[in-house]
Amino acid sequence: MKTWPRAARWVVYAVIALLFAIACAFLSNWQFVRGEERAAANALVENNYDADPIAFDELMSGTDDFDPDDEWQPVLLTGHYLPDEQLLVRNRPRGGTSAYEVIVPFELDDGRIVAVDRGWVPPEYGGDEVAAPDAPTGEITVIARARGSEPQTASGQTAPDGQLPTIHVPTIADMLGESVVTPIYAIMASEDPAPADAPNAIEAPEIDAGPHLSYAIQWILFAVMGFVFIGYMIRTEIRANREDDTDDDEDDEDDLDDLPPRRKPRARRPKRRDRDADAEDAILDAI
Repeated sequence: MKTWPRAARWVVYAVIALLFAIACAFLSNWQFVRGEERAAANALVENNYDADPIAFDELMSGTDDFDPDDEWQPVLLTGHYLPDEQLLVRNRPRGGTSAYEVIVPFELDDGRIVAVDRGWVPPEYGGDEVAAPDAPTGEITVIARARGSEPQTASGQTAPDGQLPTIHVPTIADMLGESVVTPIYAIMASEDPAPADAPNAIEAPEIDAGPHLSYAIQWILFAVMGFVFIGYMIRTEIRANREDDTDDDEDDEDDLDDLPPRRKPRARRPKRRDRDADAEDAILDAI
């Protein structure tokens, strides 16, 4: 099987590391944005949650002029509940269980209607019926904190009659056939006169920065680690190639050592002289 040239493989490694770094940068930026959104939401809670209540006309003069910066602002509602139009929002994480929040439309003295979240009740495990305290009747003053409408579920989740999957105010308006003040609802803080029985109060939201900053830094580190890993792979390949070259040289030397030793040529023995020549030489030497 034909392998890619070394330089081509390294280019592929670098491209992979670059694409991985781009993905990590995108995810890191997303976490930074989430962190900024969380910080902005925390600032609204800190600034508005315990502020003095204001008249509802100061919050909204119509039905669609809600300022998002007024999220959690306490407002005074004067009018009466419409108890026959009560709705339940299911699957709410309250009290360590999957609870129901009780939504009761509240008609203001000027005729506008606000969806008031009176609190939560635990589920009844014996069937679909949920026991929720009745809303008080007659003229009443409610202090409630303004909230923007929740979005609808992305999955298109539905609920039984009289229930909702989320507090989506336009859906509440359609169910009532009335001009509910949109796009807000209000979480009850108190009622005057106070009823003998009421749903459990919804606790203040936690002010927590969340893990977004640490996650963003982790994605940056992952991007750096991707380049380090690719560099390590290239360095390992270079080292392995050098070792292969060294092994090839040693193998050549071993092949030479394995050859049989060459036989040394025999020394030529001097030719024997003729005996008569030897005798003549001896006589000449004696004269």
